[in-house]
This record gives sequence, C-alpha cells and structure tokens, in this order.
Amino acid sequence: MSDFHALTISAVDKLTPNSVALTFGIPKELAATFSFTAGQYITVKHTVNGEKVRRAYSISSAPSSGKLTVGIKKVPGGTFSVYANESIKAGDVLEVMQPEGRFIFEKDGASKTIAAFAAGSGITPIMSIAETVLENNEQSKFVLVFGNQTPEEAMYREAIVALQNKYTNRFFAQWLYSRSSEPDCLFGRIETSTVNLITKNKFKDFNFDAFYLCGPEQMINTVSDTLKANGVQENKILFELFTSSETDDSLAESLDGKTAVEVVVDEETFSLTIDQKTLVLDAVLKEDIDAPYSCQGGVCSSCIARVTEGKAEMVKNQILTDAEVAEGLILTCQAHATTSTLKIDYDNV
Repeated sequence: MSDFHALTISAVDKLTPNSVALTFGIPKELAATFSFTAGQYITVKHTVNGEKVRRAYSISSAPSSGKLTVGIKKVPGGTFSVYANESIKAGDVLEVMQPEGRFIFEKDGASKTIAAFAAGSGITPIMSIAETVLENNEQSKFVLVFGNQTPEEAMYREAIVALQNKYTNRFFAQWLYSRSSEPDCLFGRIETSTVNLITKNKFKDFNFDAFYLCGPEQMINTVSDTLKANGVQENKILFELFTSSETDDSLAESLDGKTAVEVVVDEETFSLTIDQKTLVLDAVLKEDIDAPYSCQGGVCSSCIARVTEGKAEMVKNQILTDAEVAEGLILTCQAHATTSTLKIDYDNV
C-alpha cells in the first residue's frame, strides 16, 4: 500500500527562475502501478543533507501523454523544493509512491464545461485536468483563472499559451498579476470580484459542470464562498490546498489519557499504547510502523485510515466528506484517539 519505487528522472525542465518540472522514466513493469487520473499527485521520498523527507507533488502531465511529470516551486527555506530546483539532474533516482488523490477529473466522453481557479504552484494539477477535459470531448470547454505575482513567475505559462492556440474556441485563460500590470490581464489577486467577472460577465452564458480550485487556503475559501453565494451547488466545487493555515490544537489540551491502539497496514497488525494528546500518525510513525503519509498537515489524503473500533476526533478536516467521516474514515495526521481502545485500518479505505 505504501510501497515506494525507485524511479529515474528522465528530464529536468526549468519553468521559471524558481520552479522546475521533473519527468520520471517509468519502467514497463511499473506502467500499471504509475498509471494515474488527471489531478492526482505522487509522494516523493529522499534524503537531503542527511534528513529523510517526504513531499507530495501534483502531476502536471495528462494521462494521455505517457509521461509522469511534476512541477516543483522553490519555497524559501524549503528542504526538498530547494534541492529539486538547485541540485536534481536527469539520471538521478528518487523513491516515489504510486499516484493517489481525490482532486480528479475522469474521462467519460461527455461534453463538459469546466472552470478552474489557480494561484502559483496550484496550476500544477490543473494542467493535467485542463488537457484531459479538452481531450474528453470535442465540444468540451475550459476556463482558467490563473494568479501570479509576475508573468516571469507563472509556471507552465508557455504550455498554457499552447493550449490557447490549440483550442482557440474551447480554452480560455484569464491571467492576474499582483505585482505587474500587463495588457489584457487583471491586476491583483483572485478575489470575489474576479469570480463574479468570470461567472456573471465574461462567461455568463456558460453552464459550468464543475469548478476546480487549487492554491492557498484564503483564495480557495474566497472563491468557494463566492460560488456558493451565487447559487453553485457545493458538490460542483472541488478544491485542493497546497498550503494550509496553522490550527490551534485545543483538542489535545482537553485530553488526558492513554489509548491501546491496533493498526493494520499492508496486511500486518501492530499494537501500541499512545498518549491521547499525541496525533495518531505521529505515534504510529514513532514506532517505526510504515504507515502511508506525505504532508502531515491535512492537505493531502495519503494518511487516511478507517476506524474499525473506538473513536478518534480530527483537529481539522478539509478533505473527507461528511459521509466519509460518518463511515469511519479519518486523517490520521489530524486525529486524536478519544477512547481507551482504538483500531484503525490503513488498507480498508
């Protein structure tokens, strides 16, 4: 379930002064393992300067391309993002987990009209989704709203222009820059007025089937709230965070006990006793149990497990639906055990 595979980097392409695209070579025997749906991500594991790190990166290539490519933006002070931008070269080998994620578009052959709002590196999964939507049906349309500080910092800018040229009457891009005034572009960030301009003015005649949002939490909340205020059904709004605000873990302060935990992962069962103040995933990893995880911040879905006995409460949840929570799924990186016994299953999700 959480197996990593050694993949060789076949190409490193500079996207902007502060971002790169890494393309992995996939051996024939791993082709099925690394097949993916548009919008999914991979988890990369590597040792950088003696520190073992795991990072999740969205796939930017379309499934039809036959490539597995991710975009990585350098984060000031970041460990792996700086390493990827400054040191990685073609021929290097990284440990990579098979694709996963729920922020997806699945081809079904039907005509779709889709809008996406992205900021910064949030464009990465949108690239895969946009191309797949346009391939899905010759009548499909895609509207992209993309915010950056300057044109030079816009990841995949040339690829987006290529989509505009290829699908002149079906792909539409609205650019925004917060630190640069450019012809035919909006100045500022993606805000309520931006959403209204797109949905109520420029593309008011479009009947959108879904909205994909990817970027900082504040942007996602603004766009989502505006769409819902305009009557868009919540199930038509899909989002993926690449960063999340810090959460005050007041739940931990209210807990004061021990829990006997049974963990099932990769068809093995492990038993341990944890302090209820400790997050479940942290306690599991401390015991060297190879549970799946990536961001440890509640913004990916790698660490989902099913509670089969007892109860666990999440500090925050921005991924699982109410129905999924009701059936026992938890983000273990955000969950505290709240009963004397707890059984979780990483395999049964």
